[in-house]
Amino acid sequence: MLRPAGLRRPGGWSALAVITALHVGAMLLVILPLIAFWQTLFALPLPDAFGKLPAGWLLPVTLVAAPVLEEVIFRGWQSGRPRALWLLACFAAFLVLAWQAKAVAPVALLGLLLGLAIAALAGWLWLRKRRAPSPVFARTYPALFWAAALLFAAVHLLNYPSTSLLSLPMVLPQLWAGLLLGFTRQRLGLPAAMLQHAVANCVSMALAMAGG
Repeated sequence: MLRPAGLRRPGGWSALAVITALHVGAMLLVILPLIAFWQTLFALPLPDAFGKLPAGWLLPVTLVAAPVLEEVIFRGWQSGRPRALWLLACFAAFLVLAWQAKAVAPVALLGLLLGLAIAALAGWLWLRKRRAPSPVFARTYPALFWAAALLFAAVHLLNYPSTSLLSLPMVLPQLWAGLLLGFTRQRLGLPAAMLQHAVANCVSMALAMAGG
């Protein structure tokens, strides 16, 4: 498993620039033309994620909040540190609670959320000195890397008003991003992946605004 060198090391920024250029260049020159052809061929709906946000929130969410939060969730675990994996497990439990919120009494739901927050904090403090990944994590890391990239792409199907099996190629940009961002996170660290993500989102926003 690779260890991130960080942007402060010699060549860190130039490496990030190269990876980001590859990320954006392949997206613009290869992937987007392919999915545009696919979308036209099968008359698939366009994404409507931008329309779900209030006008004043669009740029802050897509250029700041999304790169930070998505990288923490989808790539923060790649260090293999027990505390990072614990927080990821707590976040997964939170999603389950949110999904089942209507089936739980409000008082019980509040208690479960409070207990989960306490467990997340307690686990973080207890595990903060444990840095080495477990042998199981090291063995399964390649599969976990690909699974995270696929999940990252699959989540972006929610950007579309309707989906089918024909919609799967429409998230190829996110699959490509998941792989490149995972590589950057492992080579250069989480802040570098956040910056790369922000640049890619900026390009996507510019294309979306130019196309109406």
